[in-house]
Parts: sequence; structure tokens; C-alpha cells
Amino acid sequence: MHIFLTGGTGFIGSHVLQLALAEGHQVLALRRPGASCRIPLDREPHWLDGALADDWSVELGRCDALLHLAAYGVAQWANDWDGCFQANVIDALQLWRQAVAAGVRRFLIVGSCFEYGRSGERYDAIPVSAPLEPTTAYGASKAAATMAALALAVEQQLQLVVARPFHVYGPGEASGRFWPSLLTAATSGQDLPMTSGAQVRDFQPVQQAARQLLDWLQHPQLQPGQPRLVNLGTGKPQSLLDFARTQWQQYQADGSLRPGEIRYRQNEVFRYVPEVTSP
Repeated sequence: MHIFLTGGTGFIGSHVLQLALAEGHQVLALRRPGASCRIPLDREPHWLDGALADDWSVELGRCDALLHLAAYGVAQWANDWDGCFQANVIDALQLWRQAVAAGVRRFLIVGSCFEYGRSGERYDAIPVSAPLEPTTAYGASKAAATMAALALAVEQQLQLVVARPFHVYGPGEASGRFWPSLLTAATSGQDLPMTSGAQVRDFQPVQQAARQLLDWLQHPQLQPGQPRLVNLGTGKPQSLLDFARTQWQQYQADGSLRPGEIRYRQNEVFRYVPEVTSP
């Protein structure tokens, strides 16, 4: 398959790129000038240096599928309304429409569990049909992008999957996030201050998430004009504290977990557990 990939230098995108190349796919990977992957690659794709808002019509015309992982606002410092909606909705939609005009018919667009927002607390396992009640600019922009993608797929009779990953962790994750902070503390003999850890999540290794994304991109039963919404996860919820304890034991940490020393985030949603969609 010839794949046009966005977000290939990001956390999940780096692992998707590594897997796609290992399986023999031809990948045109869009990156910002100077950007590099979060993990070392065994081989390189054909890199395209530029921005989402540039004209990629020629390059898209050489591809069978668009796999869109690029996103703005995942980091807390970047969670602003203008930036999120410009990149995640306006620029993304422009690229998708370029792809349609270039003849691309198969799309996988990566959404976010944060689209569900507060509705997540009303479900033991969140179905894809749950109301979208985001609590951040990032979550709201990703929800708006999903609505645009679904409508575009119906209008243009596209084969589309919108995939919402839940709490992916692993190598290449941004250093300020929970798992990298835990890993650093555990392997250096430090203590780990954290919240009380009552948040319930579905923690998914990044390698598994990459596998699921590539499987959905190649799903043999996608139908034109009948887009699919899917949740990605393990189906095994656990509290943040239980997850931390398991990881702490795995790394045989000498320090101590110190729950309760950090406040919860403003508007924290305490349960994000998906009803996992199997390919």
C-alpha cells in the first residue's frame, strides 16, 4: 500500500511509521522541517518537509490511503483554542479535501478519547455512540474534526475509519507525561509524587496501538460512504495508582510512590474506559 502519513514524527506516529515500513508499505511521511522521529527507525520513509496547510496534491495522487495522526494541543501548554481549531480542523480538512481531489478513497483519521469528555464518567465502557462532551480546546477540536470527517466520507463516498486511542504509553512518549516520569523515577531510584491515582483508564502499549491502527487502515470490509468509528484499547481498565504500582514492581524501583502529593487537573475526568472495537 502507498500511504500518505501525517504525524509520523510524533509519539504514536513514529511507531506506526516503523511498523508500516517493516511490513513493506511505501510511505510518504509529512513532517515539519527539522523534526525527527521519537524513536529510531530501521529505515526511512520518503519524507515530505512542510505543513498540513501546504499543497500536497501531487504527492497525494501517488497514494492509495491517507493515515492522519498529526494533531495540535496534546501537550497541556499547547491546549489553546485558536491553535487547536486551526490545525486539527481547518488545516486537516483542507488536506483531506486535497486527498479526495487527488483520488484517495481510503482514510484513517486518528481522533482522541478526549472527545468523549465528561460523558465518559457515565459509562463502565464508553461506546462509540456516546455523546461528545469535551472539556478542553483539544478535545473539542478533535470532536469537530471527527464530525467533519464523517460528513466528508458520506458526501464523497470514502472508505473511512476514525479511531480513538485510549491512554497510550511507551517509548517515545513526551517526557512530561505520566509514564515517562514514572520510568525516570523508577530507574533512577527516585520517589514519584503523583495524584491520589483514582483516575480509571485503559492503558495501552504504543506498539499495540500502532498495530491496531495499521490493521484498521487495511480492513477488507470498509464500505464507501459508510464511515466507521472505533475505540482502541486493551479492554482492561485500572486505576492510575494500580497502573503505577504494577509498573513500579516491573522496574524493581528502589524509590517510593507518593500518591496524594499532586493535585488533580482542573476539570479532570475520572473514568475513560472504552468499549473496544475489534477489526
